[in-house]
Amino acid sequence: MDGETKEIITGSYGVSENSEKQLYSFFIPLITRGLNPVSFTVDGSPQAMKVIRALWPGIIIQRCLVHVQRQGLSWCRSYPKTVGARRLRDIFLRVTSIRTKEEMDKFLELVTQWERKYGRDIATQPERGWVFSDIKRARSMLIKALPYMFNYLDNPHIPFTTNGLESYFSRLKGHYRQHRGLRKKNLHKYFSWYFFYRPQ
Repeated sequence: MDGETKEIITGSYGVSENSEKQLYSFFIPLITRGLNPVSFTVDGSPQAMKVIRALWPGIIIQRCLVHVQRQGLSWCRSYPKTVGARRLRDIFLRVTSIRTKEEMDKFLELVTQWERKYGRDIATQPERGWVFSDIKRARSMLIKALPYMFNYLDNPHIPFTTNGLESYFSRLKGHYRQHRGLRKKNLHKYFSWYFFYRPQ
């Protein structure tokens, strides 16, 4: 989807974001058509980011902040029991509200302070139950996402969420439910026609 016009550029049924082979097959025709994007806003799939960087060297990758926040809050739980988890949850609550470089600097300082006080200790401790494991996952995800979280501050044309695409998929799913009886061989045709007639 074009991040500014919210118009579908292309779509395909059955492409797994965990399959590099399928992702290459999906993206390469776009290069043939002349697509030369400034940036990609993605939900964080390592395979998708790897393929995008390989096909468009130097591309700007922006992590969807809503995905970062949603996943982080899910792993931290609504009412964390430990101080470190509560502080980490407070950090995730701030993710989608950053609009200036000054706010970004304050956010990064909070992350740095949390990492010094809690993060390094959490990272080195052995697994001890699924709640603690999720806190470790939340920390790891945030650290890995940080380099890709704030590119939109340098370029206002870069979307910082994939909400436009998520909304489109939601409408698509609603229409598809009316055609659940389609044979598998016809699904590709159904989605191709949908993308063509409903590009927004």
